[in-house]
Amino acid sequence: MVNVSFPDGAVREYPRGTTGTTIVNSISKSLAKKTVAMRVDGELVDLAQPFEHDGAIEFVLRDDDAALELIRHDCAHVLAEAVQELWPDTQVTIGPSIENGFYYDFARDQHFTEQDFEAIEKKMRQIIERGAEFTKEVWDRDEAKRVFKSKGEDYKVELIDAIPEDESVKIYKQGQWMDVCRGPHMRTTKDIGTAFKLTKVAGAYWRGDSNNKMLSRIYGTAWANQKQLDAYLHMIEEAEKRDHRKLGKELDLFHLQEEAQGSVFWHPKGFTIYNQMEEYIRRKVRGAGYGEVKTPQLMDSKLWEQSGHWSKFREDMFVVPDIEFASDSEHLEIEQDAKLLALKPMNCPAHIQIFNQGIKSYRDLPLRLAEFGCCHRNEAHGALHGLMRVRQMTQDDGHIFCREDQVTSETEAFCALLDSVYEDMGFTEVKILLATRPEMRAGTDEVWDQAEKGLGDALRATGREFEIAEGEGAFYGPKLEFHLKDAIGRSWQCGTLQLDFVLPERLGATYVAEDSSRQMPVMLHRAILGSLERFIGILIENHAGRMPVWLAPTQAVVATIVSSVDPAALAVVEKLKAAGIRVETDFRNEKINYKVREHSTNKVPAILVLGEREANEGTVSVRRLGEQGQKVMPVEDAIAMLVAEGTPPDLR
Repeated sequence: MVNVSFPDGAVREYPRGTTGTTIVNSISKSLAKKTVAMRVDGELVDLAQPFEHDGAIEFVLRDDDAALELIRHDCAHVLAEAVQELWPDTQVTIGPSIENGFYYDFARDQHFTEQDFEAIEKKMRQIIERGAEFTKEVWDRDEAKRVFKSKGEDYKVELIDAIPEDESVKIYKQGQWMDVCRGPHMRTTKDIGTAFKLTKVAGAYWRGDSNNKMLSRIYGTAWANQKQLDAYLHMIEEAEKRDHRKLGKELDLFHLQEEAQGSVFWHPKGFTIYNQMEEYIRRKVRGAGYGEVKTPQLMDSKLWEQSGHWSKFREDMFVVPDIEFASDSEHLEIEQDAKLLALKPMNCPAHIQIFNQGIKSYRDLPLRLAEFGCCHRNEAHGALHGLMRVRQMTQDDGHIFCREDQVTSETEAFCALLDSVYEDMGFTEVKILLATRPEMRAGTDEVWDQAEKGLGDALRATGREFEIAEGEGAFYGPKLEFHLKDAIGRSWQCGTLQLDFVLPERLGATYVAEDSSRQMPVMLHRAILGSLERFIGILIENHAGRMPVWLAPTQAVVATIVSSVDPAALAVVEKLKAAGIRVETDFRNEKINYKVREHSTNKVPAILVLGEREANEGTVSVRRLGEQGQKVMPVEDAIAMLVAEGTPPDLR
């Protein structure tokens, strides 16, 4: 007999070998209908798994968030079966669940296209309706290779060879179709439901190696119900409309080109947004007690070796030899033993150099340093993505040097500052993760225990809720991650706060304590926006290019209906400029509706129209972006409205 513990604390005795299916049926038939899997001692497993020893059970219902990954994994298996039913000569390779969906890689002489999706989806629905059970079998390794070899599944044979010798070969079947898989799966294909859709097809090298054959990767998404699927598809449609790369070109904000991979060419309108954001965050950090600094772009590799970044980030750093022009020729003389310099990928070691200048007392702490530091990271070409993933970036970086007893108060102050910035930016939903020690890290376990406890206690003291992100910390310390939710429900990780005992020790940072002893400061690495480039990209997509008035490159356009009112319109323009409004004119000989459409397409927040009547009465007809109709108001009122909305939120 085995003892099975339930979440409510109850313990029941069952014969050894009893499955989860039997247990849930013995409790409630209605519960059994909803249950698709279970957790045993916290591990997600099939309902058909037998209990061979005592354990804790927790049922997973189909509507639970935990079931989504199973729905997607099972859907990937059904996709593979459907493809092989339609095109029997196709080999299947791997098909995992991923965020928001799944994919499967196929080997076929003719690559798939999106025109194949309709037939595949129809066949998938037929397979799901059959309701075949997912059953697990453990096979002898050689037998498994023989069976798949006989089917012409050479990729599966290679996958079986890659399974460690001490692991069994698990085969999951759904009807007559089978796959090598670790599992778990739900009960039957019917548990998947019909809330799925194939989304795109792409090429993918086998095992990610460009020397291998190119496979066809079919992506799909799957959800618990149609309402969730429709919401996701709507979000994807909106995301495509809001793509900052597309809007950046349409609105003449910036561009990127091959000759400067991963670096942004800011156009005047885009750089206006950039400058407004930098000026805003600069005011915020100065008001929070930070001293702004500027540190070198190039620093000796010895400093990066000492900090530990050289061994960890060397391949992501741009490195140049410290060389001089030869005195007797025009060519560069490159010595084998030339000193190496690196473009900084982050600012923290440089800020410690500032801290180390002169003797610091406990009375000087906390010392808060901020820098809008231009950093370079050698990102792979394939990873670059508009403003979101670049090689050259400007961070709203900052470092706080403090005593250990000041960590809580500094964390509280930083969280309050961050909240105020995000609120000003219009982000009200913020999720916090506490990222703990990664596998590859600097410092001892004792130091990490101390750092994780210190950061966790500080966050708890703020009263904020958070989740744990196991193994996602920085290599020198745990960190808080702040994830924003945008207007269409996407999550963006922006702000961070990292607690670090390692770098101050490695780079010799100390202060004189109250008892005259030399002590090492705690270093808090912090950023709110992350990088200006990426945050601006997020803002463009969040607002679909319709920036708030204070950020809009052109805040107003003064347009005329007839040329006779041009002098009156110019007078309005001068008043707007005197009030600090970024204004453009449109006195072209075009119909006013044409002008309004053009400036609305360019996302100008306000169009001030003057005709004979407005010119005579000292008024303007105001058309606001996204609103129907127009409103006639005195020029002074229109200016006051634009000044109020055009003032940065921290100055209102």
